[in-house]
Amino acid sequence: MKEIIKDAEDKMAKSVSNLETEFATLRTGRASASLFDTIKVNYYGNQTPLNQTANISVPEPRTVVIQPWDKGMLSEIEKAIQKSELGFNPSNDGKIIRINIPALTEQRRKELAKLSKEMAEKAKVAIRNIRRDSNDALKKAQKNGDITEDELKKGEDDIQKTTDKYVKNIDDVQAAKQKEIMED
Repeated sequence: MKEIIKDAEDKMAKSVSNLETEFATLRTGRASASLFDTIKVNYYGNQTPLNQTANISVPEPRTVVIQPWDKGMLSEIEKAIQKSELGFNPSNDGKIIRINIPALTEQRRKELAKLSKEMAEKAKVAIRNIRRDSNDALKKAQKNGDITEDELKKGEDDIQKTTDKYVKNIDDVQAAKQKEIMED
């Protein structure tokens, strides 16, 4: 029984972690190195994450500076950023790539806030599916005689408490992201 509960908690924690990773790629009004986590660059024939080919820094709230470790990679990095869905227009001075992050319009902020709610809702659905699967596993264990009916009830209660904890965690993460999106 403990393995079922532990497994459910591990899966729920991964769901929250995945949501946080998705949120990191959501653009807000300020610059962040994590915006570029999903960008891959053609590095001598291999698709390599940008952060493994260059130093990404944020010297000012609306500016990102990308300094490749290999100067020959400047044009490849610039192309990768332009092809990405981020919509940035990088400027290359021969040594570094500078990206100015424009302020978001009110309409775009509302769209991003709505998108963050949808992402959070998907994560909650994943948590609920884990709860259902875990409860099914407990019922099967009780049917097979591995656990008693009292242990089944206690296990279901523990899984519900864990579910509530992670759903609240998702709500907190989503509220923080929404606040970040809506501030100027």
